[in-house]
Amino acid sequence: MEAESEPYVRLATLRQLHQVVADLNRATSLADTLQAVADGVVAGLGFELACVNLVQPDGDLVIAAFAGNAAAEALITGRVGSRASWERRLSMGEAWGDLHFIPHTEGWVLLDDDVPQWHTEGPEPRFADEWHPHDRLYAPMYASGGGQELLGVISVDRPRNGRHPGPWGQEALQMYASQAAIAISNARLRANMQRALVRLEREQQALRASEESFRQAFEYAPSGMAIAEMGGDQHGRLLRTNDALCRLLGRPASAMRRYSFADLVHPEDIGTLLRTSAEGGRAELRLARRDGTYVWVSLRNSVVADTTDGPRFLLTHVEDIEERKRHELHLAHRASHDSLTGLPNSAELRSRLSSRLCRRPHSVRATAVEALDAAYGEPSAPGRAVPEHDFDYNPHTDAGSFDHHVHIVAPTSDADGGAGGADDGTKGLAVLFCDLDGFKSINDRFGHHTGDAVLIEVARRLTTCVRDGDTVARLGGDEFVVLADGLGSADAADLAVRLRNAIIPPIRVDGRAVRVGASFGIGWASCGMSADEVLHSADQRMYVEKRSRAKVHRRAG
Repeated sequence: MEAESEPYVRLATLRQLHQVVADLNRATSLADTLQAVADGVVAGLGFELACVNLVQPDGDLVIAAFAGNAAAEALITGRVGSRASWERRLSMGEAWGDLHFIPHTEGWVLLDDDVPQWHTEGPEPRFADEWHPHDRLYAPMYASGGGQELLGVISVDRPRNGRHPGPWGQEALQMYASQAAIAISNARLRANMQRALVRLEREQQALRASEESFRQAFEYAPSGMAIAEMGGDQHGRLLRTNDALCRLLGRPASAMRRYSFADLVHPEDIGTLLRTSAEGGRAELRLARRDGTYVWVSLRNSVVADTTDGPRFLLTHVEDIEERKRHELHLAHRASHDSLTGLPNSAELRSRLSSRLCRRPHSVRATAVEALDAAYGEPSAPGRAVPEHDFDYNPHTDAGSFDHHVHIVAPTSDADGGAGGADDGTKGLAVLFCDLDGFKSINDRFGHHTGDAVLIEVARRLTTCVRDGDTVARLGGDEFVVLADGLGSADAADLAVRLRNAIIPPIRVDGRAVRVGASFGIGWASCGMSADEVLHSADQRMYVEKRSRAKVHRRAG
């Protein structure tokens, strides 16, 4: 009878197996899948109890699902058994294909290990294949792909027919464990994908929030902001500018995208800009407005880099420092200019004069050929003597100071070095020292207000008589100095006459006409002299000229 009914039993079991496998695939989460695995054993494979032990990341196995007994489920679900204890169990007993059966005659040694267990008491077996309450049957679940990576173990107990499963029952349980492993792997994959999607969505939300925060900070920043391209054919082109920068430069955003900072920077500041763009950091320079004027700004650059492609963008913060620069220039002007006349003061005069002088007292700078000839003691041309020096000159210590320096030479004059000798055609830096004649009497007679007005007018007249590159400075009191480069002896004498004639005409102050005269001494700047020595020389010649002139020519009052 059993042989005749076996095909029907197999068909019914296949139908039940198909149904429970379908239930596995309908589960929507890993927890639902694990419970469906346990429920499927009870519903479709003829066991009263089923337990799913799942491998954790640390290798131990936790009871993740239980079916068939609510009390047992509440007692042992969530409890953990060590990996070593499970490997011991899977190496004991009888191997039924991939299944492991541990009869009660061997399993008694497992009663005290750390694997959670549930047993129901019952009578002793009456025949050989009857199920004993302490029998154990395990169905390992392995990951797909041909490896032996253990995903978990299905534990079953109390077959409904009370007997050990036969070959067909064993094969059905083995097939079910294989399908369960696939379902668990798929559920884990779905769970990982869902977590990844949630994490990605959160990251995208954070990125969108960060981008919006950056956009608002960029657009509504009170100072200028710009993003410029780095590298490629469009290097330096402005990709984006905020309203503050557009207002500062008087240009709309659409027009700004046609420029780079190199197109807008003052020509004198292009080197500073290029160094700042290449290295990042901070620089102060001038940018062109739409109306053609320039505004002083402070640029702070940050290079936005990509880990693979290197620098990609340049984020630039542009701060308007026009007011600060104007204040700095005003302070610098006050420090270097006379507060009454607006002319360069004594310190500025000495600075300008010192910048043209060096320590090497060389009247005519030797050419490279002459220097070589001098080194070998031979004249460079017939009739030309090698210049000799009465000073110690060390080329190793002093040469660096004179690189690219144009030496100042003085025209050859008469024996006393005055300006009245023959002009040899040499052009030099003339220093005209001017002292007003009769100014003290005006101060004493009409007061300092009139004296100040006279000084201001004299400064104006001197300034109008010189060239753009010349310097008119007030040395102090009623003393003025004029620096005029590129003059010969006769040119300097002519300039002194023109300046004196410009000063002599009456000066009207508060409806009153007053007059002052002027005495000029002409000195010459020459390398090897200090600024004070040059000024002292011109001052001495002024006093010589003052004493030599007839007193009647010094008009005042």
